[in-house]
Amino acid sequence: MITTCGSVLRSFARALTGPRAEPVLMFVEGAAGEGKSHLLQELADLPDAPEPARRWWRCGAGGGPSEEDGHRPEATLWLVDDVHRADEDELRRLRGVLEGLGPGSAAAVTYRPEEIEVPGLPLGGTPMTYPGRLTVLTNRLAPWDEERVRRATEEALGGSGCTAEAVTRLHERTGGVPRVVVDLLAMVREQWPAFTGTAAEVDAAGVPPRLAELVLSRTHAVPPEHRPVVWAAAVLDGPAGRDELAAVSGLGAGTGTGALLGALEGAALAELGEGRYGFAVPLAASAVRATLPGPVRQDLHRRAANVLSRRQPVDWAAVAGHHRAAGEGHRWLRAVERAAESAEASGRHEQAITLLERTLALPGLPPQARARLAPLLARNAVTGLRSDQTVEVLAQIVQDAALPPAVRGELRLDLGLMLCNQMGRSHEGWQVLEVAAGELRDVRSVLAARAMAALVTPYWPGVSVDVHRGWLIQAVAAADDSGDAAMRTAVLANHVGLAMSCADPEAWELVEQLPVQSTDPACLRQAARGLCNAADSAVWLGFYERGADLLAAGRDLSARSGAPYTEHSAMGTRLLQQWWTGRWLGLDKRCEDFVAATADMPFIASDAYVVRGLLAVAQGDWGEARSWLSQQGTFGTEKLPVPLGAAAAGAVIRLALARQEVTAAAEHARAAWKVVADKGVWPWAAELAPWAVEALARAGDGAGAHTMVRNFAQGLGRRDAPAARAALVWSRAVLTETEAEASGEGRRSGLLEAAALYGEAAAAYGELPRPYSQALTTEGAARCAIAADTEGAPDDEGASGPVPDAEAASRPAPVPEEDAILPVLAELESCAQRFTDLGAVWDAARARALLRTRQPVRKGRPPGRPSHADQLSPREEEVAQLAVSGLTNREIAATLHLSPRTVEQHIAGAMRKTGALSRRDLAHRLDATP
Repeated sequence: MITTCGSVLRSFARALTGPRAEPVLMFVEGAAGEGKSHLLQELADLPDAPEPARRWWRCGAGGGPSEEDGHRPEATLWLVDDVHRADEDELRRLRGVLEGLGPGSAAAVTYRPEEIEVPGLPLGGTPMTYPGRLTVLTNRLAPWDEERVRRATEEALGGSGCTAEAVTRLHERTGGVPRVVVDLLAMVREQWPAFTGTAAEVDAAGVPPRLAELVLSRTHAVPPEHRPVVWAAAVLDGPAGRDELAAVSGLGAGTGTGALLGALEGAALAELGEGRYGFAVPLAASAVRATLPGPVRQDLHRRAANVLSRRQPVDWAAVAGHHRAAGEGHRWLRAVERAAESAEASGRHEQAITLLERTLALPGLPPQARARLAPLLARNAVTGLRSDQTVEVLAQIVQDAALPPAVRGELRLDLGLMLCNQMGRSHEGWQVLEVAAGELRDVRSVLAARAMAALVTPYWPGVSVDVHRGWLIQAVAAADDSGDAAMRTAVLANHVGLAMSCADPEAWELVEQLPVQSTDPACLRQAARGLCNAADSAVWLGFYERGADLLAAGRDLSARSGAPYTEHSAMGTRLLQQWWTGRWLGLDKRCEDFVAATADMPFIASDAYVVRGLLAVAQGDWGEARSWLSQQGTFGTEKLPVPLGAAAAGAVIRLALARQEVTAAAEHARAAWKVVADKGVWPWAAELAPWAVEALARAGDGAGAHTMVRNFAQGLGRRDAPAARAALVWSRAVLTETEAEASGEGRRSGLLEAAALYGEAAAAYGELPRPYSQALTTEGAARCAIAADTEGAPDDEGASGPVPDAEAASRPAPVPEEDAILPVLAELESCAQRFTDLGAVWDAARARALLRTRQPVRKGRPPGRPSHADQLSPREEEVAQLAVSGLTNREIAATLHLSPRTVEQHIAGAMRKTGALSRRDLAHRLDATP
């Protein structure tokens, strides 16, 4: 009977309580280090076992009770440890004790099943007479699972070192044996004070001394003529068949079988599965290998390489490792090449990259091998998700004058692609690609077309769209000359991206030409990239439904054709689409998860950084917003693709304006606008234009603001770019509003004109749909309408003229019930609710503050302020929410049209009513408030 520890403890508790309790005997079997002694201590600590009744017996240590001790009248708890160490005399006395267990007594007997003299009989070969009333249980301890190893790792190393990679490696190498896990964690903590949670660090920690001593003593107990079978298992370092162990050991089939039986009997090896043998704890193999003399070890590795090359499918990476350890350099490099080709063919690009990086980084590699392996690395790195090391390796290799020109050109091409697409080093990458195109033009037309196609991609700053169009003409010609279908598709994919970004009329027809039904995997990967390029550009243009369809098709094709880089890029596009279409629930976490998943390649997650920053702006978390919009320092924002950089710049300018940092906002606006203007893809100005125009207008540069709007309009022309067209109307509304505010005569008519333009923009955003932009422009329309209505009100109402201070602006002004402004106020109230529904805390607070400036007095309301003795007033709650989001008192005052002193009083009131001790504590108190 196999029971859990919990049920065993309950059985013992029942045996030790009550007048009619029956005796219980439990056998606990487990390998070394699996926690047998720990379980005995748990049993000893049972609250129902009186202290004098506990009897410990450690076998093999001498002493122990006599047979008569088993016939004691009082209830007794026997805790018998390490029965596998007992001699025949101890076993005889122990059997006598167990046969005499009386009511209320219990015994727990632990042993290592692999070390007992007679397999399956922990008490020896002499039969035992069990009393009829005795309950006999067996508890087989199991190794820890990965979750339990994770908890132990967190306890030992802390949360920062408890990575999934480290936990998986710890579980793999220790086999989950608790004692080995704890010992290895202690070694990791000692050797790596700044442990970063990599598998390499776990491997470098070594073998715990207790494990090494156990496995080496068991190996030494195997007769010398049979030990090679244990050595073979150590070299193979994983489950192996009987014939494989015999072949690697060099013992032959007959002798090898006998040697294996002896090793199993002495627990030097274990049966790991049906017909598979090895070490019970994988880490033990390292201890055995370390004791082998060099020549013996090399012979074992040579035979292991031959044996593994006969397995199907062949693990060529393992074969390569054995050839190298055997000193067979030529065979090692050929196996590395075959391993990389196999990994590439099955879409395991990361595995190929790791193997090739490690190989190419070694000094003294023959030039011929370098010329074969380097293109493999580059090809996998461009298709898959690469590491920074790949770029450095390739950058060194392309300087090798011994490389054939065609190979060097191919490597330079892939290096340029990685610098641009995956590192964000677009200026450097562009130069490398231009050189590659020249190198390859006369030697490999297919790759020359590929380099030219890369130069068609318009996303990077610094080169105008006309230059990209010039490279497109050359790329199409080169691809046609090559006759290569995959290369023609690659050029088409980049043509799609360029045409869609510029909103060219032919863009949608080009998408239809992508060969998504091709049977050529290379064509499919390029078609997938074309679909994802089209989806990304469509989302920036404002075609959200069509973009979603393209995105779904592109992601599916990327997954099926083995293009992980394209698949990850599509995930970034999806985050942008969710931001614009108002699907904000959980969006912050999705962004953060994406950033975490691509921590080694932060540029791939640049979309996620920007979307997370935009969310933080709307939520009023301005400190976090700055961090996310600046990519948390992982790389310079000037390296961002032009549309993404423009969107990030728009948010930064908006933050500066909110903080009244007008000069800084204007400087940032001019710099960001120049990047877009130099590129000449004007739909990409959509997320920048309204904020840049406002920054220049408020800084007094009306001429510059007018030029921005005029260039934006001329650049768009008649192109079908819905988001940019809405942004153009918004920009005109901003310019009209700021000019009206600065003017004397005609102020009211200017404000009304601005309100109409804002309303037009809101309607355009509603059609897309873009709910957040729609709400912002709706708020702008209401703001201008209220200001115009105030401008036209009689002087004795106190609504016109300068406002004495910010606090006065927040006081409600009486409005007649039938006043024409009431529909505007109703729309503004609806707008504030839309902000709230989205989670835009800062925007909702600002809209409600504007609403209160003209909120009509409710009929029947008693004079004076309502009482909020124990609960937060609506204004206190509003101020408190903005305070905990990170805004300063001055920023809250500007948002809510209050004085900083009033804000300070509201925060003090909120802290007093909630009992908060600080702003941080106030956040917890607000979360706990129903």
